[in-house]
Amino acid sequence: MFNKLIAKIPCGSGDGSKRAPKGHFVVYVRDREDDQEVMTRFVVPISYLKDPILKQLLDKAAEEYGFCSEKGIVLPCSKDYFQQQLDFIAKRS
Repeated sequence: MFNKLIAKIPCGSGDGSKRAPKGHFVVYVRDREDDQEVMTRFVVPISYLKDPILKQLLDKAAEEYGFCSEKGIVLPCSKDYFQQQLDFIAKRS
């Protein structure tokens, strides 16, 4: 099972700038916890970029948030949904 959850970062904290390891990239998803918006940081293998599920999420992110973001790539889904998709991709790889 793929589980590369790195950190929950309160929005605006700027504490998510650590570089991804070689061969990986970072994406964030937004969630609400205890009436606070939290960004969850995922480190994802670059090989997953070939997967249609991830391509679709990245396309939706570009439509919703554009390409200019100080926070990096933010996907328009919950952390639970994204984790499920990563697990599915990992099983198929």
